[in-house]
Amino acid sequence: MFFRPDFYRTICSEHHPPIIQWPKTRLFAAGIFLTVLMCALLPGDSWGRENAIFQQFTQHIARQIHRDKQAFAQANNCVSLFYKAKKTPLPAVQGISWNMTPVSQPEVDCLRNYPNGINDARDDFAKTQTLLSVSLTFYQFALVADRNDDASYSPAELQDLLHSLTLSYYDGDPTPKQITALTERFDSWYHSRNMDALMQGMSDLYERGYRVTPSDRVELDRVMG
Repeated sequence: MFFRPDFYRTICSEHHPPIIQWPKTRLFAAGIFLTVLMCALLPGDSWGRENAIFQQFTQHIARQIHRDKQAFAQANNCVSLFYKAKKTPLPAVQGISWNMTPVSQPEVDCLRNYPNGINDARDDFAKTQTLLSVSLTFYQFALVADRNDDASYSPAELQDLLHSLTLSYYDGDPTPKQITALTERFDSWYHSRNMDALMQGMSDLYERGYRVTPSDRVELDRVMG
């Protein structure tokens, strides 16, 4: 005599096709297996780790860009002010005088920052222009290294980025160590104005197929604005 299991007999009839109802223990075990498999394939902290490296590296450069833009604007304004003063000197006597705040006296600030006048301002203009160019180019470099524009560095992208900056890559290195290596490399090349090394690094990325994307251009325009 053939007996059907209770769990099968309760859901089958002559009017419905047989549907197998798995015991709860099997469903639970299957759920655990799928969870473990997904965790193995997609580590929970993987994206967060890669995103942290990208965010902290680009933010470090962006802060320097902001300082460079302010310094460049100051030098540029003072060059213009000194040039206009030489072309159209102020009258010796003015009919109205008042005490102006330091913010409303750019000529006072310029004379204090550049005691030798326009020559000092021109020298600082050239210096700040170069530093701003380095920081902006480095920012572009950091964006290009994010090949698929997902605001994070995959292991392959991070490896290419570090190698392009002549830094070693070890998969097991903790995130803070990798961030420190990147920011210190930026600081070193920035202060030495090592544009040649930076352009060589950019060339290395291009040889690996990286390119400036439309998304990169939008972000660069935002930072430069």
